[in-house]
Amino acid sequence: METELERITSACEAFVLSIKEGRYYDAHEDLEALWFPRRFEECHEVKFWKGFINAAVCFELNQKGRPKPSETAWKTYCKYRSLLGTFETEHYEMYVRIVQLIEKKRGDLCPNS
Repeated sequence: METELERITSACEAFVLSIKEGRYYDAHEDLEALWFPRRFEECHEVKFWKGFINAAVCFELNQKGRPKPSETAWKTYCKYRSLLGTFETEHYEMYVRIVQLIEKKRGDLCPNS
């Protein structure tokens, strides 16, 4: 049986792979399964996952030529990104790498923003 730590790691690894491959809808789904059952918790880590999900939504919307909603999703990502470092987690280094990936991807997809 997979532990909670393993579930988080697996979901994040799937998210990273989906982002790298440009499968943004899949990236959203990779973390949705982790976040959705816990979405009402007042937990910064859970809210942080929501930020990652919004980054994937931003990229998907951008890919579909919907810049305004894409920007709204990006602003939501930025709001939750600021939670990094405000909670204890064994996944801190992994989260930092994901943030770096997301920010690089944003620069590649939206160089003028």
